[in-house]
Amino acid sequence: MKPRQTRRLVTASVLRRVATAMLPFYRKIAGNSSFAAEWTTAVVSADLDLMGRLLARIPTLARVENYGTNGIGYFISFPFPLPVAFYTNGTTIPPGMVQFTFNTAAHRSIARSIIPLYLELSVNNSFAESMAAAIRRRDRGAVTAMVRSLVTADSLKSVTIEDSGIALLFRTRFSKYPYRNLLFQEMM
Repeated sequence: MKPRQTRRLVTASVLRRVATAMLPFYRKIAGNSSFAAEWTTAVVSADLDLMGRLLARIPTLARVENYGTNGIGYFISFPFPLPVAFYTNGTTIPPGMVQFTFNTAAHRSIARSIIPLYLELSVNNSFAESMAAAIRRRDRGAVTAMVRSLVTADSLKSVTIEDSGIALLFRTRFSKYPYRNLLFQEMM
């Protein structure tokens, strides 16, 4: 992809739309242990029907059609006009470490940690503009500072810029495996 095209892929409106849709999901994961346990079952067993039923309980995600699991995490994608096509959010163990494992307690801990970031992205256009601009510039320092100003958990180990988005790496006390919370543009 040409550098000029890459710079256009993430905008404040893309980040705000995804964050606004995902915020109630993370609140539900953080606040409802039975919902979170059902979600883990869906992820580990690759049960897309169960994932769909669970997402249907969240008004902002009730009509989402693009979601999936790899047995170690999940991805929810949102359609946008080109050149974006799809912008995706998810939480996963990095591939190659383990199979069919996803820890509910780790996921709930990560969800609690990222709620302030998703809330700020969804309600503060200036913050979303700054984040999108820093991602487009590939300014890791600025992105890290913005993320860490809101995600204060000790379990957040790193913030990187990837695929016109961000990757937050967590190491929680609930799992021997790291987890990544991702916001990224799918490359087609």
